[in-house]
Amino acid sequence: MVKVLKVGLYGAVQDAGRNGFASIGVPISGVMDRYSFTIANSIVGNSLQEAVLEVVFGGMKLQFLEDTYICISGGDFSPKLNGVAVTLNSRISIVKGAILSFGKVNYGVRCYIAVKGGFLTKKVMGSSSYYQNITESYRIKKNDILPIGSVNHFIKRTNASVKIAQSHFTNQELMCYLGPEFYLLNDTQKKKLFQQTFSISKDNNRMGYRLNETIKNTLVSILTSAVLPGTVQLTPSGKLIVLMRDCQVTGGYPRVLQLTERAINILSQKTTNDSFKFNKISI
Repeated sequence: MVKVLKVGLYGAVQDAGRNGFASIGVPISGVMDRYSFTIANSIVGNSLQEAVLEVVFGGMKLQFLEDTYICISGGDFSPKLNGVAVTLNSRISIVKGAILSFGKVNYGVRCYIAVKGGFLTKKVMGSSSYYQNITESYRIKKNDILPIGSVNHFIKRTNASVKIAQSHFTNQELMCYLGPEFYLLNDTQKKKLFQQTFSISKDNNRMGYRLNETIKNTLVSILTSAVLPGTVQLTPSGKLIVLMRDCQVTGGYPRVLQLTERAINILSQKTTNDSFKFNKISI
């Protein structure tokens, strides 16, 4: 068990997502940064389906009520175990009663805490991912008690860590495919889409990132059509919305681009006023 002593800005249990329910309007959800999620689970020896704790900008404090071992991957929020700094992307032994806390934000937006055996909160439609109106909770709260997998064998201590490319956090190029309605844009609009440097507005969350800059929209409305995490929509005002993991399953705005999986992961580690360019993949 893990007790939540302090929540911080936002924290939720997330896994690989709730796939296969779009036909009844249920979003995929799941971790925003699947790259960091995969690293964290891999280092503690979990399957890549095990649920982790997604933490936004740190500020969280947890107490472990049993022995286990963990890995923290993703953004660096100066994690400490019982007041002593610990290393990201490494296996960390935990003794019953230990307290994990976070401090200064060094880089990134989201970090992931994986425990051996995963967080064992209730699954709904095959997934533990928190989502409002789907699961009982949509974010963790102070004094929550989170069940975790049990560890009943000796764990050899290690100081080894996996080196992560910093480009995952600094890359300002998002690779993408052309969306279904891209071909309805005129040449000026198409050119601007790839030449313009875009920045993230303050309106950004797990559902989507609205961008500050505009592209004049002369397109007529389209029939409501399927959308996915990473779909880039062009709104009537000319602003772009990049849909993220909690996005709806259909939308009525032209779908001009589709981010690659890697680009979604990179974007999930960016926040308000961070900038980037779209770069199309030639097929």
